[in-house]
Amino acid sequence: MAEEKELKNLIVQGAIYKTTYTWKFENRVNYISPNENEIYSFIPGTIVDIFVKPRQKVAEGETLLLLEAMKMENQVRMPFDGQIVKVHVKKDDVIPKKHLMLEIKKL
Repeated sequence: MAEEKELKNLIVQGAIYKTTYTWKFENRVNYISPNENEIYSFIPGTIVDIFVKPRQKVAEGETLLLLEAMKMENQVRMPFDGQIVKVHVKKDDVIPKKHLMLEIKKL
């Protein structure tokens, strides 16, 4: 006879449901909010050019660097007005997905 699982609460938009969780759901990796002060690569590629230096003030939307991936150049732009804290890449670096490229801070 199969072992009965304990019913657990699942809250969806304020409504509480009693259910059993699957093994996959119970062992999932919990979501961690990204740090807004770190810019990671969203795709593997090569750093073509870097337009900023540490301690430089940068406006929202300004291009920080060019990342070439799959023969296309992707502009990595500043998400808000701020300052460059540290540049973790250099020109011609080949980087993987989710590689820390820049540290920034709001002004």
